[in-house]
Amino acid sequence: MKDMTIQAFAAQTASNDPVPGGGSISALAGALAAALAEMVAQLTIGRKKYADAEEEMKAQIPGLQEKRAQLLTDIRRDSESFDLYMQALTLPKDTDEEKAARQAAMQNGLKEAVKVPLSVAKAAVSILPAAELMIRKGNATAVTDAMVATMMARTAALGALFNVKINLASIKDEEFVKEIQSEVAALEKEAVAAEKKILELTEIGKGVL
Repeated sequence: MKDMTIQAFAAQTASNDPVPGGGSISALAGALAAALAEMVAQLTIGRKKYADAEEEMKAQIPGLQEKRAQLLTDIRRDSESFDLYMQALTLPKDTDEEKAARQAAMQNGLKEAVKVPLSVAKAAVSILPAAELMIRKGNATAVTDAMVATMMARTAALGALFNVKINLASIKDEEFVKEIQSEVAALEKEAVAAEKKILELTEIGKGVL
């Protein structure tokens, strides 16, 4: 899926096929956020005016490349993450034993379905400090690109967390749900606060949110 053309991917998204859906689009948004942040770094490196920031910019690139690759892979992984649950729905349910086994498989499938979007959200949030650095020290002519990276990272995080929440609603393991809910709340808070802080670093970003 990550190797499709932009036109083909958009057409597939617009079709009546349920994948790619919001989770995959969130992963794509995160990958583009990482790409934009890296672009600003690349546009800063080698510029005499920004010589003092060059080493910091170079240091950001490997991590941003790694996150971009991960999030591009997560476009497909998110679409596949519900497979275990869907497979569980096909299990027999004629006897009490079969019903119990089917229910257990369904619950396990839902837990697995939480993992990918949670990973996407974490990766997206981790891009925000790099985006902030790009606005603070990067090439000023690309400041709006860093701002878009910021907004895309925040959107990726919150979008992925919507998928986590909807799956948590059907999971009966209270301890598991409580643990993940705590992670979700922290990631949401961090993403929203970071976006607001970063955008306010520039005059054009003030008052946007």
